[in-house]
Amino acid sequence: MAALAPADSGTLAPADATAAQAERPRVLVEDHLEPIVRIPADLLRCVIAAVEIALLVGLALLASQTASGVDVDVVNAGHRLPGAVLHLIGDLGSLALWVLPVAIFIRFALLRQFRKLIEAVLTGGAAVGVIVLANLVLSLPALSHLHAVLHTTATGASHGATLDGPLAGLFAYVTVIGLRSHAHWRPAFLTAIVFYGLTMLVNHHITVMSLLITIAAGSAIGSGLRYALGTNTSRPTATDIAVALGTPREPISSMRRVGNGGSEVRRYAATSADGQRLDVTVFDRDQQGADAFYRLYRRVLVKTYVSRSAPLTLEAAVERQALLIYATEDAGVQTPRLRAATRVGPDAMALATSHLDGTTLAESGPATTDDQLRSVWDTVLRLHAHRVTHRALTADRIMLVGDGHGEVALLDPGNGDVAATDLQFRLDLVQLIAQTALLVGSDRAASVAIEKVGPAALPDLVPLLQPVALFRSTRAALRRRKDILADLRKRLLAAAPEGPVPPVQLERISARRLVTMIAGVFAAYVLAGQLADVSFPKLLARVNPGWTVIALALSAVTYLGATLALSGFVLERLRLVRTFLVQVAGSFVVLVTPPAVGGVALNVRYLRKAELSAADAAASVGVTQVMSFLVYAILVLISATVAGTTSTAARVLTPPKWAYIAIAALVFVVLVILALPAGRRQLVSRVSSLAGRVIPRLVDVAQRPAKLASGIGGSLLTSAAYILCLAASLQAVGESHVPLASVAVVYLTASAIGSIMPIPGGIGAVEGAMSIALGAAGVPYGTAISAVLLFRTVTFWLPAPIGWLALHSLQRRDAL
Repeated sequence: MAALAPADSGTLAPADATAAQAERPRVLVEDHLEPIVRIPADLLRCVIAAVEIALLVGLALLASQTASGVDVDVVNAGHRLPGAVLHLIGDLGSLALWVLPVAIFIRFALLRQFRKLIEAVLTGGAAVGVIVLANLVLSLPALSHLHAVLHTTATGASHGATLDGPLAGLFAYVTVIGLRSHAHWRPAFLTAIVFYGLTMLVNHHITVMSLLITIAAGSAIGSGLRYALGTNTSRPTATDIAVALGTPREPISSMRRVGNGGSEVRRYAATSADGQRLDVTVFDRDQQGADAFYRLYRRVLVKTYVSRSAPLTLEAAVERQALLIYATEDAGVQTPRLRAATRVGPDAMALATSHLDGTTLAESGPATTDDQLRSVWDTVLRLHAHRVTHRALTADRIMLVGDGHGEVALLDPGNGDVAATDLQFRLDLVQLIAQTALLVGSDRAASVAIEKVGPAALPDLVPLLQPVALFRSTRAALRRRKDILADLRKRLLAAAPEGPVPPVQLERISARRLVTMIAGVFAAYVLAGQLADVSFPKLLARVNPGWTVIALALSAVTYLGATLALSGFVLERLRLVRTFLVQVAGSFVVLVTPPAVGGVALNVRYLRKAELSAADAAASVGVTQVMSFLVYAILVLISATVAGTTSTAARVLTPPKWAYIAIAALVFVVLVILALPAGRRQLVSRVSSLAGRVIPRLVDVAQRPAKLASGIGGSLLTSAAYILCLAASLQAVGESHVPLASVAVVYLTASAIGSIMPIPGGIGAVEGAMSIALGAAGVPYGTAISAVLLFRTVTFWLPAPIGWLALHSLQRRDAL
């Protein structure tokens, strides 16, 4: 609601102060200043402290001897001090840690900041509780090694807790209070902490690692709760801003809050006493850390010239804005004129620019004419001629001034560059192309772009049409219209001169490769855990080398079968070697994804890269999966029939009691889904969608007998090779009496269990099922474990690193 508020502060010269007091301007204020704000820097400090804790724990586990050596060095250094000095330091530190919190409490109570005091006390108590819980967790047997590193074991030590709860509570308390604006308190607090920590270390009450983790934990809890609860704002009001910007001759008469200003700024529409309209942007210091995590992600993901680094200080942010406004004006490009830049209190700065009347491209939308687009291009190219870029050419920052047929103004140029490079010019242009394509369509946007830059410049622009090179809001819009960039590339390449268009690598590391690296680390960790208790010398000593080689060969045959199966159900011609490498790469993918997910996604992506449409790729992989299931079912029936009369097979086919419970639970879930209308609709939709893709493709394949034979034969070869590989593994460990039909039942049963389990590679489920089934078939448990381990090694663990290499090779060739 608008209200009349007297201006009570300003930045007038002393000579004018008396006159200002005599006749204070009255400002019409319409604002919604939040009384409690969340400061992004608090969240950033919380995350940094949590990372520090993780690093300290990792260092304690990996370098326990080094940590112990540091403790010894600190203790020895402390003992060199005179005893009286050491006792004095300890007494002063302990006394200060009790006196300072009380003094801070009294200080803030006198300032009547009772909410902050209550939050600080409760946060300190919460930190103590968290540390007590952490000490209980550290006492568990599973964490005995970490406990031994963090907990002092010196003779005569009296500090029983591993982490210091009161110290963590004190740090959380001080963090919530905040000592940044109380410079005289901070040195005293830090000195007290140093004295206290040194005394505790010398007296063997705590270790260096536990002291650092305690401090980081208190900081993390304090910062996290401070961010969650919010902080009383010290931001200047609209009246304060009006007085700071106004002068005795040109006072500000009204201030109205507009928009949300993004995450870092506030925006106001101001009017001076003589009727001039101004646009005011306020930069608050407490919001300078906004989007810090996104910026860090961008700095890691893309190269420096693509990612814009944010100014580190409030003053630098305002200076950058002012510099780009002046540079844009000097280039002869219209932009709101800078009227004032001033500080508003200790924690804010304001910029005032002239208000421009016009229509932005966001408001004009598809009605924007080609002549208007040409005017926009002329304006941007004129800016570039003076070595200046904008770097945020979004629809709401491009304005058609006046009636829309004249000059174009570029708003908010503060993201740009001065003394820009040619690459930065091209990044500006591809942003403009993509943004105009979102407004008026790919064809019109591409036609105007070709007309303005000429065909000769297109080979340098097309490779930069990547989402990562575009402004954040433009990328978000393109995610909803995925065809825009593809259409633009096609249209621009058609107009470009003949010749190669070299790709441009804008990313330091792609998200896909980052996920692959993380998955590789995870897979290595899982592999190490699986094989930690295995004695390979004993295993290798008892296996038959000849049968092991046969098992390896049969494992390789499975990838040949998968290659034939996929090629058979794809009507288009695929490269045999590349398809084989994709199947090998699948051995790594299933290591870090559930079996029923990773392989399917990998094959679909490969077929899309092989220039199949999304529908054809999904249909081909769907047919492959359906036919593999049918072959699997036929093999189960044949194996069960052939071996069903033997007692061995009967024992293998008898499921354990938990299997009946699992089947009953599965049936219950299916019945519940079918009982609900939404569940039935979803099931019918999925089945009909699958059938609509698979059946037509299967009919097309059936008309080509060679393709059909390749697909079915490949599926059969894959399953048969796995069965024979398990049989060869049994032979390699000296177990030869298990019939082949029973081996087939064991493999098919374990494979089914591994496929339905939402576990990467079915790890644990396959091994357990195979071991139990082989034990039921009369194979000694130790022998069964050895055979299963050998089988999984040659079919799963050994191909995984080879698959990782194949995956990277295919990615480098842009085949995935």
